Amino acid sequence: MSAPPPAAIDLLIEAAWVVPVEPHGAVLERHAVAVDAGVIVAVQPVEPARRSFAPRERVTLAHHVLLPGLVNAHVHNPMTLMRGLADDLPLKEWLESHIWPAEARAIGPEFVRDGVELAVAEMLRGGTTACSENYFFPDVCASTYRRLGFRALVGLPVIEFPSAWARSRDEYFDKATAVHDDYRRDPLVRTCFAPHAPYTVSDASFERIRMLSDQLDVPVHLHLHETAGECDDGRREHGVRPLQRIQGLGLLNDRLIAVHMTQLGDAEIETCARAGASIVHCPESNLKLASGFCPVAKLIAAGITVGLGTDGCASNNDLDMFGEMRTAALLAKGVAGDPRALDAPSALRMATLGSARAMGIGDRVGSIEPGKQADLAALRLDAVDSMPFYHLASQIVYAGNRRDVSDVWIGGRRRLRDGALVDLDPDALRAKAARWQCFLAGNA
Repeated sequence: MSAPPPAAIDLLIEAAWVVPVEPHGAVLERHAVAVDAGVIVAVQPVEPARRSFAPRERVTLAHHVLLPGLVNAHVHNPMTLMRGLADDLPLKEWLESHIWPAEARAIGPEFVRDGVELAVAEMLRGGTTACSENYFFPDVCASTYRRLGFRALVGLPVIEFPSAWARSRDEYFDKATAVHDDYRRDPLVRTCFAPHAPYTVSDASFERIRMLSDQLDVPVHLHLHETAGECDDGRREHGVRPLQRIQGLGLLNDRLIAVHMTQLGDAEIETCARAGASIVHCPESNLKLASGFCPVAKLIAAGITVGLGTDGCASNNDLDMFGEMRTAALLAKGVAGDPRALDAPSALRMATLGSARAMGIGDRVGSIEPGKQADLAALRLDAVDSMPFYHLASQIVYAGNRRDVSDVWIGGRRRLRDGALVDLDPDALRAKAARWQCFLAGNA
């Protein structure tokens, strides 16, 4: 009996190695990923894949590892235009004396659009294919991500003071639900509520968010327990620490994406685990602002989903998820006093499937599995400063360099080819960035 003819597909990517992330720690040598209509249809050794499929495009990556696209679970991407604007300051002074006044001068649809464009270019060049956005003008953020073909969870901001986006509490909520309605069926862009923090959002607003989160089945993305000062102030003003306040308001549940969480006791970790909340770790931003240390090893041991984020370029100062993985792994060892804390495969999982699950999109992206969207990144491993290597996950986490990312796909669509951006003009991006730099520097 003759073999069936090869199945026609859109794309076959053959790589020296594939790290699927799921199963955990797996490394597949000389494997191929078959993609059709933007979806992964098979992961097979190269030779059987060549017999099984007739691709319209074949990509051979002879010296590369193919990874799931990295997922940056906490960004303020319009603030890429504020990269390095007010460095080396504590959070409160940095935010209130520098960032908020700068935003008051600059913020608007054009600023948001240009900042997101610049950030998407940086993320693609670093192998990142999805992010969780938290900024004003979510309508502009969402439309820009959709236009650029970038996957995003866009936060719908709520804060107790007027901004260029909304002047009152009711306007924040009215605009939030309108943006949610516009994107409820979008294949790339989803929405969540993004109340800024416990110290800038009232109980009344949190209660309204809880009700709408339940009704619309969307996550809540919240800065929480970022600093010791926040926790001390919360206790003085509300009689309890912020986490307990959030729990009392009904928001500590499996829809909560709690960002930073540097101030956690063992009992609070157990409470988060029981509630099913997810936590996003932003190690480099926390270090730069001296905010504290997230107890990542304890969180993972408790069974909590932990994702990884860079935070915004105004407090990091980049969107480099390879650097973030390395910092997260090293910092976790120092905090735990144990070199085995957060090993390399676990750090890579945080930056892919962990972040995707925290954002509520783990069923679609974050690992290389049949049925998932083909969000993929290829990393060259033949550069002089990448050799030799003995353990692939360790090489990626401890020696990986975003400048070695050669190719990126989102939903099977090529977004980076041989290190060059597809459908984005670097010269135009540079010109926009230079114009905003002149404006912000001249008004500083």
